[in-house]
This record gives sequence, structure tokens and C-alpha cells, in this order.
Amino acid sequence: PLTPAPATIGVEAGLFSAQAEVAGLSAKEKEEQWLALQGRCEKCTRCPLHRSRTRAVFGEGDQQARLVFVGEGPGAEEDRTGRPFVGRAGQLLDRIIAAMGMRRQEVYICNVVKCRPPGNRTPSEEEIHTCWPYLEEQLALLSPKVIVALGGPAAKTLLKTNLGIMSLRGHWHRYQGVPVMPTYHPAFVLRQYTPAIRGEVWSDMQLVVKFLKEA
Repeated sequence: PLTPAPATIGVEAGLFSAQAEVAGLSAKEKEEQWLALQGRCEKCTRCPLHRSRTRAVFGEGDQQARLVFVGEGPGAEEDRTGRPFVGRAGQLLDRIIAAMGMRRQEVYICNVVKCRPPGNRTPSEEEIHTCWPYLEEQLALLSPKVIVALGGPAAKTLLKTNLGIMSLRGHWHRYQGVPVMPTYHPAFVLRQYTPAIRGEVWSDMQLVVKFLKEA
């Protein structure tokens, strides 16, 4: 059973409009909505981040994936290529996915904000709020079995909580009924490359693998 961490505020009640809109759509209609969403995202000028971006980074992977990874925002390499998690942190994420017995092509990877914050700073609350409808609709269309929230900003955004990642990780939470496992962002793991931190991430991912096998 999925037992949420004490005092965690999940997003359980009601349905977001995005989920309601997706319900009942045919596969063709979902694909059309997906392409329309991606087009709007790539041309978006709703917040100041568009002024300094090279490319918006919509996401990448299998649209039928059972597992979705949600990060914080694009870095320099992601901004250049338009692909999520392709720098050093992305290489570590690829190794984590492989250790879980999967390939990158079998999961879906995206971020809370779709444009790179200058200097790789943490996205502001206003930027996250402005970009949220893109991620909300993405997740509704993807309809994954499990979401892994990579780092504090992603976890806090999905779970609508002020708790830190150290309190959230290692416990199951829910976003609109979908199990969410927060864990450390790969960039943080690279900065704090200790056996303890790596062990905690692997412990979190083992819980994800176990759930997917039993689902």
C-alpha cells in the first residue's frame, strides 16, 4: 500500500481541468492535443524566461510511458539542444534509469519550467505558476503509473507543499491519484557525490521499481 509521509500535503481533491479535458479522448485526439500543446509551449512568451532562451524544452520520451521523471528546469545544454537532461546531470539520470532495468526511451522526462532560468538559478514562484499549465496538461495526457520528482522545486510544485526534499524523499505521495516518489536531483547528487546520497537515491528508485513490477 502507498502510505504518504506524515504532514505531506498532496493534490488529491477534485480534477484539474486538464484531466477533465483529456478524459474520453481517442488516441488520435490525444496526439493532436499533444502536438498543439507542444507548439504552444515552444512559442510561449508568457513569462520573461522566453527572452533569454535559445529553445523551449518541452520534454522527451515515450508518450505511453508508465514512468515520468519531472525535473526543475533546463540547463545550458538543454537550452542549446531543446532536449531535457542531456548534460552531466542527464548522463547520471540515464545511468539511474539503466540501473532500474529500463532505457531512457521507455520513460518520459520533462521539467516544471520549460525555459532555462538565467545562470541555472532556481525558477521563481511566478515562473513556476506561469509555466504550470503546460506540465499539468502534459501529465494529464501522459497518464503515468508513477511520477518521480527530481529535486525540491519539482516535488514542491507537484505536491503543493513547503516541505523540503529531505523530508519528502523516501516516502510515497500522490498527485491527482498518481503515486509520486520525490528524490534528489541528479545535479545535487553530482555536487554531493557521497555513498550516503547515492544510496538514498537508489533506495528511492528501488521503491519505484517494486511498485511498477506489482502494478
